[in-house]
Amino acid sequence: MIRELKTFVVVSREGTFAGAAQKIGLTQAAVSAQMQRLEADLGFALFDRQGRSAKINEKGLQLLQQAQQLLQLYSNLGASPVSTSTGVQINVGAIATLQRTLLPGALAQFHNTYGGCHTRIIPGVSMDMLNLVDAGDVDLAAIVRPPFQLQSELQWQTLAREPFRLIVPRDVTGNDWLRLLSEQPFIRYDRASFGGRQVDRFVRSMHITLHEICECDELEAIVMLVENQAGVALFPQTAAFATWPPGVRAIDLGAHTFYREIGLLHRHEADLKEPVRQLIHLIDEHARS
Repeated sequence: MIRELKTFVVVSREGTFAGAAQKIGLTQAAVSAQMQRLEADLGFALFDRQGRSAKINEKGLQLLQQAQQLLQLYSNLGASPVSTSTGVQINVGAIATLQRTLLPGALAQFHNTYGGCHTRIIPGVSMDMLNLVDAGDVDLAAIVRPPFQLQSELQWQTLAREPFRLIVPRDVTGNDWLRLLSEQPFIRYDRASFGGRQVDRFVRSMHITLHEICECDELEAIVMLVENQAGVALFPQTAAFATWPPGVRAIDLGAHTFYREIGLLHRHEADLKEPVRQLIHLIDEHARS
C-alpha cells in the first residue's frame, strides 16, 4: 500500500492522473490502476469520477494528511530514535551552498535557544526542494527562487540577491565580458537548476554565440574548472565566494548585471509549528547580519 499512497499524494499535488503519471514516470493507466487498488484496500472511494476526469473527494482529502504522516514515518524506519522532550522534528531542505554558509550559524543558535527539537537537513536542488515543501515532506527549504509563480499555499521570503559575474582565469586579459564570452570556452551553470535557467535566458537575450565545453550544477566545481584554465563562466557571487580563489578573477557585467535570489520557501506561517517559525526568524536574522 505504501507505493499506492505515494502515488496518491502525487495525484493530489498534480491534480490529475495524467500529471501524476508524468511526474513519477508511469503510464496514466498504471496510476489509475494503483488508485483503484488503494480504494479497494481502504473500502471507500477517494475520487468522484465523471467520464475520464477524477476529482479528489472529501474522503480523499481526509486521507491525504494521514497518508503524508504515514509516509513520513515510513521514511524514518530504521533511523536512530530522536531523544527529545517534546519530540518535535523539523525537516529543512537546502541547496549545497546554503548548507555551508547560511544554515550552520542559525541552526546552532536555534538548538542553543530552543531545547526539545531535532532538525534534519535534506540536501537537493531547488526544484526538488520545492516539490518536497509542496508535498509537506519538509517544513521549509533554503533555495534559489523559482522562475515561475508559486502555488498560493506557499510563501517566499527573500534572504539575499547574488549578482552574476563573468569569472575568468587570472591570466586571461581584458574586461570586455561580451568579447570574452564569445571567444573563450564556456562552462555552463546547469540549465536544470533555477540559477542555470537565469544564465540561459541571459545568454539568449544577448544573442551570444558560445563555445560551450561543459555543463555543471556544482558551483565549487565550476570555480575549480575556471581556476584550472578550462574556460570562463557566468557565476553568482555567493557568500561562499565573497573573495575569489587566487587563480580566478571576476568581471562585473555593469548595467547588464542580473541576480540569483535566494531565500526560504515554506507554507504560510500561520500553518507552521511554532519551532519552525522561530527557526525561520533566526535564519532571516543570520542572512541580514
